[in-house]
Amino acid sequence: MATFRAIRIEKAEKGTTAALTQFDDSELMDGDVTVAVEWSTLNYKDGLALTGKAPVVRRFPMIAGIDFAGTVLESSHPDWKSGDKVVCNGWGMGETHLGALAEKARVKGDWLVRLPDGVSARDAMAIGTAGYTAMLSVLALEKHGLTPKDGPVVVTGAAGGVGSVAIALLSKLGFHVIASTGRVSEEPYLRDLGAAEIIDRNELSGPAKPLAKERWAGGIDSVGSTTLANLLSMTKYRGAIAACGLAAGMDLPGSVAPFILRGVCLYGIDSVMCPLPNRKQAWSRLASDLDRAKLAEITQEIGLDDVIDAGARVLAGQVRGRIVVKIA
Repeated sequence: MATFRAIRIEKAEKGTTAALTQFDDSELMDGDVTVAVEWSTLNYKDGLALTGKAPVVRRFPMIAGIDFAGTVLESSHPDWKSGDKVVCNGWGMGETHLGALAEKARVKGDWLVRLPDGVSARDAMAIGTAGYTAMLSVLALEKHGLTPKDGPVVVTGAAGGVGSVAIALLSKLGFHVIASTGRVSEEPYLRDLGAAEIIDRNELSGPAKPLAKERWAGGIDSVGSTTLANLLSMTKYRGAIAACGLAAGMDLPGSVAPFILRGVCLYGIDSVMCPLPNRKQAWSRLASDLDRAKLAEITQEIGLDDVIDAGARVLAGQVRGRIVVKIA
């Protein structure tokens, strides 16, 4: 029986365990496309799964990893054939479906997006779910009608994966970007990405007022909880915030005042089950709008042997930008 290397998560007496081991082809789940995974990446959700800090994994054994880029090996799906270059994000990979931190994956063809022209598999995972989520957030702000003329925009969790790509995208579009971070030592890095101002996250960590002084026309938040409540209270009349993360918690201890007195909109960004047309639009825009030099600046590379240790560092806030995982 053929085997391949994978980061395998098992149920333990207390919590879960994660290890790099061999996985049998016979253990792969149902799907109509089998892919040779070339690159994957580490996201916050991967860190939770690898460490067992949250009940992310819903079946065992599980292969960790929520996104990959690679080459189709076999396909019975009409849209895909052997040799096609593809990228896949979400759809429950690493949670309910065997994931991406492995040399092989079997998925539904309807989950796949063709790798955009000019984007390598490595670049696709340097972007990864974090960058794709950042692009979905930017698209939501654009759909709202937000333009650079409306005023500055704020990005929280600025030194993380979503925040780093969001800053690069928004600054290239001409926005005055305010970066909120708990690591003020990263100011040179954030300014190189395009941030015009840096603020300490403590400015957004106290109890939120129903309405505070208007500071920005919009923003992208990957933190949640009190931070998101403060962002909303400080958003200008008819502004908008795109919420895509919960690093600080799932609660929202705020008020309806920003919504009913300033007409502020809160857009929820779901990257996991996002419809295919939206995914294609996001990846197309990433191919054209994201500065590859900036992408290189925010990316570090590791191998499968380093994944478990790196997952713990992601959760501890010790990683800036993006981590790509070389699988082959």
